[in-house]
Amino acid sequence: MFEMTSEDKSGFERDGYLIVRSLFDKQEMSGLLEFAKGDGTLASDAYVRRDATGGETRLALRNELDDSLPYTAVVRSARIVRTMESLFADEVYHYHHKMMLKQPRIGGAWEWHQDYGYWYNNGCLYPDMGSCMLAVDQATKQNGCLQVLRGSHQIGRVEHVEIGDQVGADPERVAIAQQQFELVYCELEPGDGLFFHSNLLHRSDQNRSDAPRWSLICCYNTKHNDPYITDGRHPNYSPLEVWSDDKVHGRLTEN
Repeated sequence: MFEMTSEDKSGFERDGYLIVRSLFDKQEMSGLLEFAKGDGTLASDAYVRRDATGGETRLALRNELDDSLPYTAVVRSARIVRTMESLFADEVYHYHHKMMLKQPRIGGAWEWHQDYGYWYNNGCLYPDMGSCMLAVDQATKQNGCLQVLRGSHQIGRVEHVEIGDQVGADPERVAIAQQQFELVYCELEPGDGLFFHSNLLHRSDQNRSDAPRWSLICCYNTKHNDPYITDGRHPNYSPLEVWSDDKVHGRLTEN
């Protein structure tokens, strides 16, 4: 299991993100990808979000945890949950998870945004929330890997507006932020994990390559940040059962 160091935590606090290489091994990712490719429910649940130029990305989002599915094993994995709890100094719970399906040549871009730009409206008082994006396929500049503005989480929440079929951060604010914060392309190998703060500005380009880019994003909220809205889009606090590495490995490789 990955064990975070004090340098990792201070880097996250400074930069707003942390990349952990080989958070999951190749066998685990092969099992997850094989299941996801054949998951008819995932395909039917996925909906399209178009970018400003009409490119489309498919997204399948789920609020519930179904322990019969391998996605849930990733969400419950100690190597993600315990890292999140260390980064945010509190117990965390499952807020939702989503599989991003960015297909070759047609996969659309995601506009600059902050996750808290959306989650704020769900009744979360604090931005004490974060996500772990797990690369299921290789993520490169060519197939539209995630881009971040290093340290931009420190500016706080930015107003969000409609951009195409998406909702993105105020372009005027983003333009100023781009002058002050370093742009980083987060290229990942299958199994690498990217932990990032809910106020970090991030985006991705269209997939102009012949290679797909699938990723599983596990989103967590802190216990002390339980939304005051009880019928919001995503769940309120409930304790999360955390699975050991051995149990997660077995679930991901059993098929």
